[in-house]
Amino acid sequence: MRLALFQPDIPQNLGAALRLGACLGVPVDVIEPCGFPLSDRAVRRAAMDYAEKAELVRHTSWSRFLEAPERMTGRVLLFTTRGAEPFHTFLYRPGDVLLFGRESAGVPDEVHQTADARLCIPLVPDARSLNVVNAAAMALGEALRQTGGFSGG
Repeated sequence: MRLALFQPDIPQNLGAALRLGACLGVPVDVIEPCGFPLSDRAVRRAAMDYAEKAELVRHTSWSRFLEAPERMTGRVLLFTTRGAEPFHTFLYRPGDVLLFGRESAGVPDEVHQTADARLCIPLVPDARSLNVVNAAAMALGEALRQTGGFSGG
């Protein structure tokens, strides 16, 4: 299981995603370019004391992400407000990559078309979207529950 962020805009969200990945033993892929400078120092600052525990893999572009060997074991599952299938009814597999778009703009059509599935988190009427890391935590929790991927007690 992997968590992927497509061109994140907000460094604090990247830090929270790295903490989530570190705590659950899930690698985090970042697909660049980001909306902020992504230096090693910036990553350490955003992730605070979880930077050393997190497994971060950077990809310079969408095509490089798709070609990455660590991504080849599973499907790309895009979480989007335009998704047709609710995340909690989907059947996950251990090698899946849970992909989340930019906070400001989601993902381009090319990414939508490449995804193996487009999933949504059902919201109450008139709610636009959740924070990207809140959505990632919900989705990752369900995916790990289904696949027996929780490593802690």
